Amino acid sequence: MKKFALFVFNGDAMCVIHVLLNALDMNAGGHEVRIIVEGAATALPPKLDRTDHPLHALWEKVKAAGLVAGVCEACSRKMGSVAAAKEQGLALLNDMNGHPGMAHYRDSGFEIITF
Repeated sequence: MKKFALFVFNGDAMCVIHVLLNALDMNAGGHEVRIIVEGAATALPPKLDRTDHPLHALWEKVKAAGLVAGVCEACSRKMGSVAAAKEQGLALLNDMNGHPGMAHYRDSGFEIITF
């Protein structure tokens, strides 16, 4: 079993769909996967939570599978999405000056992939 940390910075839905699909695929293959929502992508959780959003079902699947480690606290504050992240029960990650650091994942044996 391998371990993957998927850091998604890009807030474009065409990018995020690949993060969600790959996370589910890797998880189904028996790998440990964590999605870390960073940068411009922190604006997405409130949008993805809407039932009319095309990626809503995938978003719900990754959350239900426990694959979302959380969202960047600093970027969520900047993007105005902290309340939505909290409402969805997403952790606010801030171990590196308000942002989620990669070192913890690297030191824990995760392969880091950025989007």
